[in-house]
Amino acid sequence: MKKLVFLLAAVASVSLANAQKLSEKAVPEAVQSALQKNNPNAKEVKWEKEKGNYEAGFEVSKTDHSVLIDASGSIIETEVEISIDALPKNARTYVTQKYPGKKIKEAAKITDAKGVVTYEAEVTGKDLIFDASGKFLKEIKD
Repeated sequence: MKKLVFLLAAVASVSLANAQKLSEKAVPEAVQSALQKNNPNAKEVKWEKEKGNYEAGFEVSKTDHSVLIDASGSIIETEVEISIDALPKNARTYVTQKYPGKKIKEAAKITDAKGVVTYEAEVTGKDLIFDASGKFLKEIKD
């Protein structure tokens, strides 16, 4: 899942064109501290800025992660790469029925600041968002 950082941008309903890559020096200390406190194993972090928030993309144990953090250091949401089989069954069934012959390219589990979990499945250049039970919520075009 090499493009996981970009998936979070889509989930946040931000077009990829609006993402601005940043050097670590351009990221506020509060934001960097929040990332390290909650993800001490994050290495080789790639930063982007989107609508005033900071997105950190990194890998831990060969699994892609992404964290969206506001300027004060509060985590807005986290996203973790998952296997396609780890998607809720209802989500996989939805894709099979609505996109016959198409395969899920990537999948992720997203947890917001309140602990609400959603899932994302990338199919034919679109991100499909599902609730924790696998009920379809929305489609976001990349």
